[in-house]
Amino acid sequence: MDQVLSPEQPAEPAPPDFPAFVASRGRHLLRTAFLLTGGDAHLAEDLVQEALSRLFVKWRKVSRLDNPSGYAQTVLVNTFLSHRRKRSSGERATGAVPDVAVDDPDPALRLTLLRALGELSAPDRAVLVLRFWEDRSVEETAAALRLSSTAVRSRSSRALARMRDTLGADLGAVRPGPAKPVPSLEKAVLRHAR
Repeated sequence: MDQVLSPEQPAEPAPPDFPAFVASRGRHLLRTAFLLTGGDAHLAEDLVQEALSRLFVKWRKVSRLDNPSGYAQTVLVNTFLSHRRKRSSGERATGAVPDVAVDDPDPALRLTLLRALGELSAPDRAVLVLRFWEDRSVEETAAALRLSSTAVRSRSSRALARMRDTLGADLGAVRPGPAKPVPSLEKAVLRHAR
């Protein structure tokens, strides 16, 4: 039996347009992918494209979720993790890297942080990116990565300790001049990764 809408019962809103979603969230997804890949811009673009293609196939269902952006981030992280498990993921593009204008006040620190982030394992990098770049809670990160909250806390702690070990001498070498207080690693990652 067909259901007739009464004036008190509004029609269900139309799902958001996929191109509009990509236009509004695409850059953020790309920045997240850039961090996940340890600074590999080409791989980041590939991951975002693959994640968006997975979203497009399920867009009718995804657009009805409370937080399609959060779902898109989860798809991106899962795409990254599955890519890292593939044998072909060790391939690297070679050639000259084009010069890119940067308005970062401390590009050396940014490069040092990206290098240190790139030395972490893919799951550890995913935990740090979701926790400190995406500013997700432990529970949200655990749900996105299908880990327990305890696993997220321990991975986060160990990954930050490894980055501190890696950056110990480098962080001081990057900051010439009089001794300045070094910000916490979490704040440095947030500030220089964007």
